Amino acid sequence: MNKSFEEYITSFNKFAQKYIPPKPWKANDEALYKPTDIYNIPKKEADEMRFKAIKYAFTYHYEHSPFYKNFCKENDVTPSDIKNLDDFKKIPLIPDNFFKDYPNGKEFASWIANIFTGELPNVVINKKNPSFDEVINSFNDAGLVISYSSGTSGRHTFIPRDKKTFYASEYAIAKTVITMVYPFWEYDASGYVLMPNPLKTNIYAGKVCSVFFDVIKDVEVAIDREVTTDLIQSAMKGGIKGSVIKYAMRRENKKMIRRIINWLRRMAKEGRKIAFVGAPYILHFVMDELERNGETFNFGENGAVVTGGGWKIYEDKRMPVEEFRKRVEELLGIPPEQCLDLYGMVEGNGWMVHCPEGHYLHVPHSYFEPLVLNEEYEIMGYNEWGRFAFLDSLAMSYPGFIISGDRVRLLEHCPVCERPGPVLEPEVKRERGEEMRGCAEEVRRMLSMDLGK
Repeated sequence: MNKSFEEYITSFNKFAQKYIPPKPWKANDEALYKPTDIYNIPKKEADEMRFKAIKYAFTYHYEHSPFYKNFCKENDVTPSDIKNLDDFKKIPLIPDNFFKDYPNGKEFASWIANIFTGELPNVVINKKNPSFDEVINSFNDAGLVISYSSGTSGRHTFIPRDKKTFYASEYAIAKTVITMVYPFWEYDASGYVLMPNPLKTNIYAGKVCSVFFDVIKDVEVAIDREVTTDLIQSAMKGGIKGSVIKYAMRRENKKMIRRIINWLRRMAKEGRKIAFVGAPYILHFVMDELERNGETFNFGENGAVVTGGGWKIYEDKRMPVEEFRKRVEELLGIPPEQCLDLYGMVEGNGWMVHCPEGHYLHVPHSYFEPLVLNEEYEIMGYNEWGRFAFLDSLAMSYPGFIISGDRVRLLEHCPVCERPGPVLEPEVKRERGEEMRGCAEEVRRMLSMDLGK
């Protein structure tokens, strides 16, 4: 017999306790941690929570971030100007390219310090000309969580999070996923993270997955080796070093596929409930191998797949999401309702997850304000295609009021399910002229040049 939804989330919160801050909560804490069903909040209540949460975050950054306060003064905006939801359009937005505009060496450390909101811990960097990873690790050793993503240019996006912001992001991704797969989740399930080991990388898409080790009892990782900025950049380049890395990766990638298939065989034999979380292209190559072997599984309702970006397989080939769900059903026996995609990015902490009914991306509208901009960067209404931007109340260590390079269409309601709140069209694209990137793009480029060939 299934638990009620309230019992289900209460059980989840028990395992996610370390991610929940002690009371009394701030307005943005309330907006994330208080709702039982984050996708089923009445509109009026969600609007009130979102307004208080974003007003609180905006005021905090205005008062504690010198660079953002100056930016607000240039735009002639103060917190007192934000009196209702309509005033959100006054909040100055930062282009995501801002987080790519950094120097090297110790100056990189100063750049992080300047964009960080609040008081930095004592950070010790001993080397005269440290690498990006050495700077990041020094900040992280001091108690922060600096993570990054990159695009096809190889230029990384670095985001500084304090522990509270990072925990909020981890809790948010887990809560939104577990909400949408109800009643599937249980702690005693077995999981496979299709990303780098969170303890061995600063890639955000891998690092944020560490929460699943707390809310799922038995978790394996696809890439259990250190993945650094240097490794990714070297693999992208030619020359002897790049060739050696690619050769080593080719051997490791084939072993990775074999490990995942052997795990599937063991789970099927033991009748275990399983969940894959992470990059879809890794599972795509596993399914290619299953097809070559003529092998299938039938996990049925005992299986779930939650993907996060990375729909390109090679530079010239993109995998349609619907085709992926069909293959998951044919080869693993997992129904489409339990094969969901989520959309998020390194700069934000708002996770939009497919609903099982129609696979539209639902926005967690109690704490996150989605915006769509036209070519003049003016805010448009619903049903229009444009550039995605957002106001993120959970980002307390950097201003989370950001313009992305993604192209989306925002709908006021889901056309298929009854959940209140806005949704994005099922697939997010890139704006023309913007480099390809996403939660999993940098790892895809490192792996897919060898996988499946």
